Amino acid sequence: MRSIWKGSISFGLVTIPIKVVSATENHSVSFHQVHTTDGGRIRYRKVCELEEQEVPREEIGKGFETGDGTTVQLTDTDLAALPLPTAKTVEILGFVPSEDVDPIQLDRSYYLAGDGQSAAKPYALLREALKRSGKVAVGKLAMRGRESLGLLRVYEDVLALHTMLWPNEIRSVSGVAPEEQVSIRDAELDLADTLMETLGDLDWSELHDEYREAVERLVTAKAEGVDTATLEEAAAPSGKGQVVDLMSVLESSVRAAKESRGEGAGGRGAGSGDATVHEISRQRGGTKKTAAKQATAKKAASKKTAAKETAAKETAAKKAPAKKAPAAKTAAKKTVAKKTAAAKSGTAKKAVAGKKAAAKKTARTRKSA
Repeated sequence: MRSIWKGSISFGLVTIPIKVVSATENHSVSFHQVHTTDGGRIRYRKVCELEEQEVPREEIGKGFETGDGTTVQLTDTDLAALPLPTAKTVEILGFVPSEDVDPIQLDRSYYLAGDGQSAAKPYALLREALKRSGKVAVGKLAMRGRESLGLLRVYEDVLALHTMLWPNEIRSVSGVAPEEQVSIRDAELDLADTLMETLGDLDWSELHDEYREAVERLVTAKAEGVDTATLEEAAAPSGKGQVVDLMSVLESSVRAAKESRGEGAGGRGAGSGDATVHEISRQRGGTKKTAAKQATAKKAASKKTAAKETAAKETAAKKAPAKKAPAAKTAAKKTVAKKTAAAKSGTAKKAVAGKKAAAKKTARTRKSA
């Protein structure tokens, strides 16, 4: 493999001459730009804006624009002479546990090869020290026109270098996570755990670029004059956006995963039916509007029901005293009648007693006379 950078690793007083080679290669699908009318290639040409003429590569240099708009030309010799200790050296700053480095900081990956026989012993020393400690080394280096942080670790039997982004190059996550308050039930978490366990380990050897394969089939078919309609139908999306019942989907996923592994469909989290699927409205924002309307309708129905119940209670409260009023009046009348009758009876008795007393007194008077 061709080296893209040469220098050394500074490990305290130990210096390890190294060559940096790329650890990855790009297999992405690449397209040319063509003129659709005749198939001619569309190419970019580098033109000087002052002369309006194309400039060959050997006459193109680097320029840095200052704050006042002035462009200062810099040569490779100027940049190579920069007084940076990292210009040709990977300067190790410290050693940290690998879990302390978030993968979001990692950028490009390289292999480090020893440069010459003198590099063999110190190279092996650093590799074995990293293995035994379980840590990774963090350093700085200047490569490809910029100074970067670098992470050194052991990959198989070689030292690997991952360039890292500076902390201020990592964007804030503010506003990325869903703002809605979501409540996750324990049953849903249990099913998710079951699904993860059922899917099992990942077989990396089975992973491949399906998009590239599909493009290659399409190119072959068009080159051979085959009708590509069947390919387009096979690649057509299965449907519109869908709103699903999460629990049903999880249960169905667990069953499907178990069946694909040759296991029974029973067990924890196994369901008995397919997921309930509801189509999303075609109009933009249809789902949110529909949900809002449904929520408003539910609230209105609840308010109407509550109002009816309140009215019924008030009506019942008003009717109850009205029924009892005649009974109370009747009882009162009876009481008054009784009291009146008793009073009349007492008066009559007193009158009779008075008459008797008067008669007796008269009789006595007559006898005395």
